[in-house]
Amino acid sequence: MRFRSDPEGSILALSLNGGRLIYQHSNKVSLVYVLIGLVTVFWLGACWQDWLSHRDLEYRPVTARGELGAEEQNTIEVFQQARASVVFITTLSQIVNPWSRSVFSVPAGTGSGLLWDAKGHIVTNYHVIQRASGAQIRLTDDRTFNATLVGVSPEHDLAVLRVQSTLGAPAPIPLGSSSDLKVGQKVYAIGNPFGLDYTLTTGIVSALDRSIGETSGQTIRGVIQTDAAINPGNSGGPLLDSAGRLIGINTAIYSPSGASAGIGFAVPVDTIASVVPRLIHEGRYGLPDLGSKLDLDDGTIQELQ
Repeated sequence: MRFRSDPEGSILALSLNGGRLIYQHSNKVSLVYVLIGLVTVFWLGACWQDWLSHRDLEYRPVTARGELGAEEQNTIEVFQQARASVVFITTLSQIVNPWSRSVFSVPAGTGSGLLWDAKGHIVTNYHVIQRASGAQIRLTDDRTFNATLVGVSPEHDLAVLRVQSTLGAPAPIPLGSSSDLKVGQKVYAIGNPFGLDYTLTTGIVSALDRSIGETSGQTIRGVIQTDAAINPGNSGGPLLDSAGRLIGINTAIYSPSGASAGIGFAVPVDTIASVVPRLIHEGRYGLPDLGSKLDLDDGTIQELQ
């Protein structure tokens, strides 16, 4: 009795008494080819059936459009220039594991903010980071940094954070002026409503010199009213004019339902420009106390002098 295999090892022969019985084992390569052939046949059949079912359909051609309108183009440019300077803020809360007694941080909320300078300072609303144990900042390129608290002014609903890394940070949004705003001016709000990052909404200045009450009991005066859609998560994001300049920071909405009802409010940039440098330098903003609260900006002080 002799066993003999062919060079490829796919055939095993058994010789016995001059007779020859051949047992051919399954060739793996051949099996793969068979499977590929079956798949190809099914695919071609499906394509043929799809062609038969759609051969009588008539598709409409795409109509070419002209150039974008001047207002549309300006809106696009304002957003593209300011987008990189807006940040996504995730606030953190510390949780204690009742079993291990270990402390760890979990996301507690979201908000918006804007880069203030090349030193890593970020301006947002005080109520965004209020009662938070920490905060993380995410840029448009998805880089994420831990932020430290520099200073707060609850009276103006403003807070300043700072990230240690400034590598490749985009330029801050140019500052505008809120003292010469007119009702009817077009405005743009950028933020992260409901966690939907870098959302743009547009509207107009609806009113000026409004006063709004915060849940903390503080009353913020001189705010800008706008009908640009502002929702939870927009807080701390910039309000821009048609030149792409910062004219305010979105802070609150008036809405029985909690969603945008066309009445939003923003802290004016003149107030921001006066308060933020003091928060960076001193960590707080002290209001003068003369029996009644007076909030004098630098320009008013110079005029009084």
